[in-house]
Amino acid sequence: MENIIELKNLRKSFKGRLVLEDLDFSIKKGESLVIIGRSGCGKSVLLKHIIGLLRPDAGDVIVDGENIAELNHKGLAAMRKKIGMLFQGAALFDSLTVFENVGFELLEHSDKSLDEISARVAECLKMVGLHGIEDLKPAELSGGMKKRVGLARAICMSPDIILFDEPTTGIDPIMGDIINNLIRYLHHKLNVTSITVTHDMKSAYKIADRICMFYNKKLVQVGSPEDAQHSKSDIVRQFIDGDAKGPLTEDADR
Repeated sequence: MENIIELKNLRKSFKGRLVLEDLDFSIKKGESLVIIGRSGCGKSVLLKHIIGLLRPDAGDVIVDGENIAELNHKGLAAMRKKIGMLFQGAALFDSLTVFENVGFELLEHSDKSLDEISARVAECLKMVGLHGIEDLKPAELSGGMKKRVGLARAICMSPDIILFDEPTTGIDPIMGDIINNLIRYLHHKLNVTSITVTHDMKSAYKIADRICMFYNKKLVQVGSPEDAQHSKSDIVRQFIDGDAKGPLTEDADR
């Protein structure tokens, strides 16, 4: 299976604090990859590099054969059409309706007719289990509905890659499992590459083909969900067990 994303010697720091250090990693086309690790370890920073919201201090981020860091504004805009993203808080525009939120990219950056866009928005909402809510505003939606509207927006442009940043945060466990099922369903139905950042191990085990864990600016675990569950690493074991005692806690206390 070919690689759709390659990270080569990726390095990023903020105000002198190194977050990613010489990261080398590849993501295969069509796989569902889950990234775990403690808050602040660089997981979301990595997603923002893939979609081009951040540029690396050093190294390369190659997406579908193109180096993100070398793309101009026009090239980056074209690349982003291949990538959908569900942000942690859904990131809906409060002043816009559900229809305008889901169809935002089509309304702003396509020559499709209003009828064509309406049909596509309705199709995407149906795929995430919502129907007939196009005229509602985000303030009228529950947390779970906001997540699903955000997911409908992420798939509206028929992307090749979908990024999920903490998709089950802020919703109840039942809705969290519904979101997990949707992620897995859409992954297979749309034949996309999925990359999910999460702290939720139940979610990770359910949706992942591979799980990787970040620690101390580097990858310390890469493998199947079964590999993670049976890892002999004290760092990995502490994180997935949610244990208050261990090397992760000791590092945080220093």
